[in-house]
Amino acid sequence: MPHPIEEHAMATPVIITVAITGAVPKKKDNPAVPVTPAEQIESTQQAFEAGASLAHIHVRNPDESPGSDPELYGRVQEGVRKHCPGMIVQFSTGGRGRELSARGAMLYLKPDMASLATGSVNFPTNIYENPPDFVEGLAKAMLENDIKPEVEVFDLAMLYNAANLVKKGLLKDPPHVQFVMGIPNAMPARRSIFDFLRSELKDVLPKATWVAAGTGKHQWEVNQWCLEAGGHCRTGLEDNLRIEPDRLAASNA
Repeated sequence: MPHPIEEHAMATPVIITVAITGAVPKKKDNPAVPVTPAEQIESTQQAFEAGASLAHIHVRNPDESPGSDPELYGRVQEGVRKHCPGMIVQFSTGGRGRELSARGAMLYLKPDMASLATGSVNFPTNIYENPPDFVEGLAKAMLENDIKPEVEVFDLAMLYNAANLVKKGLLKDPPHVQFVMGIPNAMPARRSIFDFLRSELKDVLPKATWVAAGTGKHQWEVNQWCLEAGGHCRTGLEDNLRIEPDRLAASNA
């Protein structure tokens, strides 16, 4: 049976991911950032009604710091499945502010998808740590729970790491890959780099589906590149709090 993301890819031209919260933005940055499960469910429903078909979910602690509590993930997933029928639920296993041991603790809830960064990378103020053994452990947990990973590629090595996971049988073929562009200290949002990544993907993982995420001011242009090149796209307050340089986005929709 095809995975939900493969069914979407066959039935619709573009899968729009909405990254509703992320690990960094807070309400002081934009009051529209949803941080409680109720806010996240409502915000996701608004985006779903506007055309989004995949929800990328981080949860937050009461102080708005990045959370790992499986109960919070479960509440959001339950609400999204109730109010957004057919929407793909994707949990983040990202690491900002979270211990390695906690980052996969919610996978037993069996979301449709979960993020899987296949290597470590510098972020603006810290290192996003993804040691090889940890990556393989997350990949195994996703296999065991029938979760389709979204391979997060923050630099070229991560693409080849993903190919190695396929060879080891830890990642099913075809994989779904996301290029993350525009984070300071990581991969720049340049069209030449975008085109090179697509070329390498076609060579290394020819059956893969793909999307690219542009952060901050790069969100719009990266989405344009994706649409022009036949890929999927990603939006949401995790990546960009503004609709224009001098105007905050009013919602995730």
